[in-house]
Amino acid sequence: MNLNLNWIEFTAVFSVMFLLHTFGITFGYHRLLSHRSFKCIKPLEYFFVLCGYLAFEGSPIWWATIHRAHHRHHDTPLDPHSPRNGILYAHFGWLGEKRYPDHIDPITQSQDLIKDPIYRLLDGGDDLRRGHHISFATGFAFRALLWAVFGWQVALASLLAGLLVMQTPLWLNVVCHLRQFGYRSFATTDDSVNCWWVAALTMGEGWHNNHHAFPGSPRMGARWFEVDPTWMLIAACKKLGWVTVANVPEKLMSGRACKGSSVKDDRGLVIAQNIAAAAAELKKPALSGSR
Repeated sequence: MNLNLNWIEFTAVFSVMFLLHTFGITFGYHRLLSHRSFKCIKPLEYFFVLCGYLAFEGSPIWWATIHRAHHRHHDTPLDPHSPRNGILYAHFGWLGEKRYPDHIDPITQSQDLIKDPIYRLLDGGDDLRRGHHISFATGFAFRALLWAVFGWQVALASLLAGLLVMQTPLWLNVVCHLRQFGYRSFATTDDSVNCWWVAALTMGEGWHNNHHAFPGSPRMGARWFEVDPTWMLIAACKKLGWVTVANVPEKLMSGRACKGSSVKDDRGLVIAQNIAAAAAELKKPALSGSR
């Protein structure tokens, strides 16, 4: 086996895989499955979801269910991964949960995905770790196949690209909910911010405050400098007839709801929500004895 690394081949494969895996998350997992912000033909959906899945993103049902819960309970104690509940937990700690919390139920909150037999096949059901194990086993098996067919350099480039892309949504969960790292264009009731360098890494996902203001929009970049490659891909697919519906809210582009630098500070609201949740916990009877 030749162990000399061909940097041109390695860089080319890594770059292509990085783009495919990233669009798999942004186009497939996030804007399509989680938010249903556009409609497309099934082969296109499955292709991009597969690209995301091979970046070790886990079950599409689990991913979308958690993300929908994040928007429903953003930056409150019920948010699955808010930095307000701990930076490390928001980054990766929440991935260690064995089961969904009581307020998150994929049967009612992701019924559209459960109906799909392919997504059910990739899911671990109530055992979340089983779904993660299936995802990692599939990801490593895919790289083993690449090694057998194209050699170790292609397999290594693909693996490193997948592992790097796996980290980008985890960084976004933290950075784009810490106000010191970006700016806010809309007065949302959360801590979401727009962050240019996260947007550059994630093909437009870093315009996160825009996204929280209009979660059903297939486009996240609103201003001329808020470049959104994922929206460009969606728009290109729409021209080809592969995407059938993709409506951008007029208010996102017109800026009529934009508060600019004078956005109201909603920290008081979130603090009040935290206090109310803590008070509710204190009212619960203490557990005693052994089970």
